[in-house]
Amino acid sequence: MIRIDEYPTHEHNGIPYRCGRVQPFGASVTSGGGINFSIFSRDATKCELLLYHYGAPEPFAVIPFPEEFRIGHVFSMIVYGLDPEMLEYGYRFDGPFDPAQGYRFDRTKVLLDPYAKLVSGRNRWGKEPDWNDPFQHRGCVIMEDYDWEGDKPLEIPMNDLVIYEAHVRSFTKDVSSGVRYPGTFAGLLDKIPYLKELGVNCVELLPIFEFDEFENSRVIEGRRLYNYWGYSTVNFYAPKAGYAASAPMGLAADELKNTVKQFHKAGIEVMLDVVFNHTAEGNEQGPYISYRGIDNKTYYLLTPEGYYYNFSGCGNTMNCNNSVVRNCILDCLRYWVSDYHIDGFRFDLASILSRDQNGAPMTSPPLLETLAHDAILGKTKLIAEAWDAGGLYQVGSFPAWGRWAEWNGRYRDCLRRFVKSGAEQGPELLWRMQGSPDLYGNRCAEASINFITCHDGFTLRDLVSYNQKHNLANGEENRDGSDNNDSWNCGAEGDTDDREILELRLRQEKNAVALLLLSRGIPMLLSGDEFGNTQFGNNNAYCQDNQISWLDWNLLEKNKDLHDFFKRMIHFRAKHPVLRRSDFFRDKNSSGYPEMSFHGTRPWELDESQPFLSFGVLYAEPKADYGTKEDAFIYCAVNAYWEEARFELPSLPNGMVWREIEYTGKEGRANRAIRDGAVSLMPRSLMLLVGKAET
Repeated sequence: MIRIDEYPTHEHNGIPYRCGRVQPFGASVTSGGGINFSIFSRDATKCELLLYHYGAPEPFAVIPFPEEFRIGHVFSMIVYGLDPEMLEYGYRFDGPFDPAQGYRFDRTKVLLDPYAKLVSGRNRWGKEPDWNDPFQHRGCVIMEDYDWEGDKPLEIPMNDLVIYEAHVRSFTKDVSSGVRYPGTFAGLLDKIPYLKELGVNCVELLPIFEFDEFENSRVIEGRRLYNYWGYSTVNFYAPKAGYAASAPMGLAADELKNTVKQFHKAGIEVMLDVVFNHTAEGNEQGPYISYRGIDNKTYYLLTPEGYYYNFSGCGNTMNCNNSVVRNCILDCLRYWVSDYHIDGFRFDLASILSRDQNGAPMTSPPLLETLAHDAILGKTKLIAEAWDAGGLYQVGSFPAWGRWAEWNGRYRDCLRRFVKSGAEQGPELLWRMQGSPDLYGNRCAEASINFITCHDGFTLRDLVSYNQKHNLANGEENRDGSDNNDSWNCGAEGDTDDREILELRLRQEKNAVALLLLSRGIPMLLSGDEFGNTQFGNNNAYCQDNQISWLDWNLLEKNKDLHDFFKRMIHFRAKHPVLRRSDFFRDKNSSGYPEMSFHGTRPWELDESQPFLSFGVLYAEPKADYGTKEDAFIYCAVNAYWEEARFELPSLPNGMVWREIEYTGKEGRANRAIRDGAVSLMPRSLMLLVGKAET
């Protein structure tokens, strides 16, 4: 039996079609064997659907939407007799062209559907496109029939996370990675055992939404530079086809879904870095790809003269709190959670999402509130980069509704300065190690994403190897990238054979990551830091698809000591719930000790308001939390001074003794009992001790 609402009523050059369903937007296969096409445009006067055979330069059909196929501001149509696997599609819109009023319709442009679930035309990474092709980003239809085998988002408690930030291509592209499909979603699979052994339980991927690596591409001294990081979205619903080994077969979506499923089987969440603050269409001189030609005035923030506000630093700014754009973003995130089982999102330049149609910050931005309270996103992690390129800095004040966490830039800056002997940072560091209650006192420590390094800036190895950025390879005369890195080269700029400098650099790396993993809040690591990966002093490798960005896995063996230290510290954190508490409790607990306390070189003697370079932090973990018959005591002595420091250790309950667990200085002796009540730390070193029953 054929349902009456699935029966074609019109025909165009032998192609049957009928009025469609306005929901859902995009292209979706119907139960009657048709494909429903639905798209919004408030101000367009006409719309045409263009259908292409896969890869064909010209459409085989151009079907105008009859006026009766438009409901409100939505054009919809069901077309029959199409093969979804061999189809590409786009739209043309007609309407006013009056830039001063915000209208930029051009009926000669073929446009990508904003809701397309797959985009063809960029199926092979780095393959130069035909620049004469007027329709380079083409919508495709996918069959939503992937077998998840019972998988769902993992919903790991936020306070248990150790986040690992990685670029899909950089992570495995180098031959040293040893994977079968380097630089792809499939390539990530071969590194799951490595990540599991390291101890991370959440991988945060740099942008994987479809983007154009040739945007602003150029050749410098014979080397092609790309839009490598992908922070310039072409389409929010489609995975980057160039990241899929199977993309030429149209299977990018399935490849990514399989990658997520396999990560989940290993107990590792997958989080996406998402960019809703701007698109790849740029400013007034930018290309027509999608939104500009569909409904420019709706999708972008415009000045009274019709120019693009540029709070993103990338040419345009999305009108995120317009109800249509807000719903588009909400639909997108729901789709990635429900159809890709994504566990969380980190929002690039998220402060833009709090701006109104005039660009002014809002007290209660409807988009952020909607995402915080959405039913489908109810257990999804939401993390904000709480600033934008327009000068709005909201670390500690981002509108949160009890749901949003933030990249804590204050943590990064403070820890970097202290580790290189910034005594004035000492008092602030105590706040940061507590989970930043001065910033998140009305929330919890889970709101603080603590990090030292991320994709943007120096790697950890470069942070201790360079005083200045070295970005000449970017072709911008070293003007790009931040000049404020809070780095220190330890005595020589870049590579050196000086043994003392190399030993100091290793200590500094260990000191930094130990403090990170002993801090309350959620730690985030940059991929490759655990084995000393370098970008050779480049602190803005956004355009480098080469050894500058690719991880050199040979360093894993060369810097095995550093890697093992990372691994031990990650597992130590996982073993001790007191380090992962979400509140800011410092008072006495059932152990009889303050749960968290700070000390000078003598116990209980530290002026937390004055600069210092040497301090101790004591955690007292009740046996009820620790799961043993005795309380656990953790003490970390930190000496950021350039001379040796002697620490008297806090006393322990009768029958217990301090034992050395880690020492970043020379000649550390794991499990060594400290019986004289004091330890001496060499310059710029750190010692971790645990109180255990004396045997």
